[in-house]
Amino acid sequence: MIDREKAMNIVSEYGQEHIMKYFNELSKEEKDELLKQIEITDFSVLSNLDDKAGNNPRGAFEPLGAVTIDDIAANKDEYINLGIDAIKAGKAAAVLLAGGQGTRLGFDKPKGMFKIGVEQDLYIFQCLINNLMDVVKLTETWIPLYIMTSEKNNNDTVEFFKEKNYFGYDPGYIHFFIQDMAPSVDFDGKIIMESRSRISISPNGNGGWFSSLVRAGLLEDIKSKGVEWINVFAVDNVLQRIADPSFIGAVIKSGLQSGSKVVSKAAPEEKVGVLCLEDGKPSIVEYYEMTEDMITLLNENGELAYKYGVILNYLFNVTKLEEICDRKLPVHIVDKKIPYMNENGDYVIPTLPNGHKFETLVLDMVHMQDSCLAYEVIREKEFAPVKNATGVDSVESARELLKANGVKI
Repeated sequence: MIDREKAMNIVSEYGQEHIMKYFNELSKEEKDELLKQIEITDFSVLSNLDDKAGNNPRGAFEPLGAVTIDDIAANKDEYINLGIDAIKAGKAAAVLLAGGQGTRLGFDKPKGMFKIGVEQDLYIFQCLINNLMDVVKLTETWIPLYIMTSEKNNNDTVEFFKEKNYFGYDPGYIHFFIQDMAPSVDFDGKIIMESRSRISISPNGNGGWFSSLVRAGLLEDIKSKGVEWINVFAVDNVLQRIADPSFIGAVIKSGLQSGSKVVSKAAPEEKVGVLCLEDGKPSIVEYYEMTEDMITLLNENGELAYKYGVILNYLFNVTKLEEICDRKLPVHIVDKKIPYMNENGDYVIPTLPNGHKFETLVLDMVHMQDSCLAYEVIREKEFAPVKNATGVDSVESARELLKANGVKI
């Protein structure tokens, strides 16, 4: 952990000396807490405030086709065999993005710890490990799994996996790492304090997974194993196939730099990001960025032109990821309601936005690729997101989909 002098140098470099204002009055535990926070916080994001007005403008969008479900079925054996060969050769790894809490589910622990089972003790993490184990059994090869947590949920996550004996996965192939944190600032650009010993920080967005993995020293582990492809996926889709040999094989066969699993949109207005081209390069257009013309545009077959929704299951090439990391991802500035400590030392929860948070997004990582294979999967078999307690994309809907796919819950 850094010392007081190093911390002062860091905050002074960014004009944020107020962070250390009460340092001499803090207890030993509070001092350690503050120093640790300063050490893990990426202060460089503050430079993006200078150009907030032109914050990451979008380019010109065009539709992007996909390797369809029918195409995949026709080439199934070739894709699967290519993927199995790559996995057996140690060329594939997986990264699970699991930094979030289950707040929207009414659950105050890591989302992956949520019990999705009804009569069975089946947890979200367990569903994902079970899905990955299918590939381990098929290939007779353990796949390195890197699990990204957050400062808030790391201890709970690690202990949960230990308590559950890693759900049968070989713990020698599981590595946990904590996502980099970004500070929150008020509208004057000053970092917000939650208390005298605690900065307001939050995970730096889902695009921060690779830089966080590098900072944790795990890139050396990945390269030493000869890994060439990383399948990155989010915690909240309990049906997704991980390190899917067919997906890996299709991307390798295509010769493209990356791949994205997609599903056909259920309706033109479905609130899902769509894989497309932006200024000629692969990208993702969010549903709220799409014009009415884009939403309703049909191709020559009478189908939606912007048809393929992303499910946050990507395949990236390690060499290209290193290049992107060197170039740095764009940083998005978002206005938020951020709890803070006022002048009297009271903790205040605002009712209106009072500052900015900084996020990097995996969609920018896709856009920094030269090419991306859209790989269509069957929605009912691979897309059961758990985002809400009830209704659409909920615990209820995920349970029904698990049952429909023969999973005992």
